[in-house]
Amino acid sequence: MLSKLLSNSIVKGGVSPVFDLPSDYGLPYEEVTFNAKDGVQLSGWLIKGDSDKVIIQSHYGVQSSRSGYTPEGKGMMKMWKEDIAFLKHVKHLHEKGYTVLMYDFRNHGNSDEGTTPWVTWGPEERKDVIGAVEFIRHHNDYKEAQIGLLSICMGAAASTYAFGDGLQKFDNIKAMVAIQPLRYLDFIKALGLDNFVGKGVTHLNNKRTGIAMDEVSFMPHVKDITVPTLLVQNQNDEYLNKQSIDEYFDALEVDKKMIWLDLEKKRAAGYDYLTKHPEELLFWFDKYLK
Repeated sequence: MLSKLLSNSIVKGGVSPVFDLPSDYGLPYEEVTFNAKDGVQLSGWLIKGDSDKVIIQSHYGVQSSRSGYTPEGKGMMKMWKEDIAFLKHVKHLHEKGYTVLMYDFRNHGNSDEGTTPWVTWGPEERKDVIGAVEFIRHHNDYKEAQIGLLSICMGAAASTYAFGDGLQKFDNIKAMVAIQPLRYLDFIKALGLDNFVGKGVTHLNNKRTGIAMDEVSFMPHVKDITVPTLLVQNQNDEYLNKQSIDEYFDALEVDKKMIWLDLEKKRAAGYDYLTKHPEELLFWFDKYLK
């Protein structure tokens, strides 16, 4: 029973709703659906700006949707005290002229269930990133647009996996901002689950997802990233393995920058900071999307 409960907290999707709308922030938008690389239907918002530059935002996993995070319905184990509304920083992007595609990963928000109903921390979700890029590339208004990737946590993992799965062939992708990429094994160790109980949890996760989550990693694909990348990490993240972040940054073979944030000792503080201080990501996209 304990293994099942812990596994649910790590790989069970569909626990975070889409809790707001772009119109709540005065943003013009349309509801869109598109297919991931393997045909899974994804749901999102296309918030149209007044330039030919598009930011594709990929959110983090399990407790998130395209909206971000809400503590409502999360019981006693809340990762943050209030809503983390991603539309707050998207509003800043829109004011700079960017069009923004926000979408729910498979098994999250309003998107369909994937070929596995469990969250895989990137290996399956990479197909969603590729589908989002293809959607923009074939959109009548944006087929010639330059694209920036705003990839948060599992979104960063999925985007990294996607570069190892052919994303580098899309030369209209010009830059990426990667927020707090997290390896599965680092998370398990930080939870104190690198023990007998933890091995049982990982065994169940592997069985549920059909993926050896303790063996696969996005790290070998960092070298496949072909666009300038800004890496952002809260140095007080309770799940942080600094060596992993350093290895990610060192493996990048492109123009790159590392920002270490000194925030509250909560992983979610890094996500909340993004919504209130978007200056660095705006600078990065402005620099490389001409």
